[in-house]
Amino acid sequence: MSKTIGVLGGMGPEATADFFVKLIRRTPARTDAEHVRVLIDSNPGVPDRTAFILGVGPNPVDELVTTARNLVKAGADFLAIPCITAHHFIDEIRDGVKVPVLDAVALTAEHVKDRFEPSDAIAILASAGTLRMRLFQNAMADRPFVLPTKVEQERIVTGAIYGPRGVKAVGPHPETRKQVQRYIAQLAGRGAGAVIAGCTEFSVLLTDVELDAPLVDPMALLAEQAVRKAKE
Repeated sequence: MSKTIGVLGGMGPEATADFFVKLIRRTPARTDAEHVRVLIDSNPGVPDRTAFILGVGPNPVDELVTTARNLVKAGADFLAIPCITAHHFIDEIRDGVKVPVLDAVALTAEHVKDRFEPSDAIAILASAGTLRMRLFQNAMADRPFVLPTKVEQERIVTGAIYGPRGVKAVGPHPETRKQVQRYIAQLAGRGAGAVIAGCTEFSVLLTDVELDAPLVDPMALLAEQAVRKAKE
């Protein structure tokens, strides 16, 4: 019998739904009964993680831990978090439950180490909170990175997440996708050998999209590990 995956979701709901699809597509199943059990708490009441990190919003830790505990009470054997910025609080979440909590940032660092040369520069598309906390940079301390300028971060990256045509507002809008595709071409021109979808909204926006640099998708890696662990 497989283990039950608990998904600490709602950050945002579209990214949570996309992660569930990734779980399904990565499960080697020929019938419904061969899929793994998944419990999802899509909790929109979790305060914005980036707002707190930037000092303009409430602390999300209590709500994150409460949601994690609810999943464990419901029967989750381990947890996955389809929100990269929430990984800044992963130690507090782990301290609050007695089941494993998978780490998408660590998985990404492992994948990059295995697939790319140490000298290969990697671009990061992420929330301002994730960049401020250097989640990926700290996990890959010796690697060169190609990062957005302040203007690019505000207009293109943050816009694709939170803007009027951002994924949180309207889902994967075609014009936003085209803008990000063009921007990734610029990053490749600056030397980026790959691009990390360092916010789950970019996982939603860029899945199965042709890009000028390989996409490293932490949510795809997290889904693969979750399915493997469930099938152990």
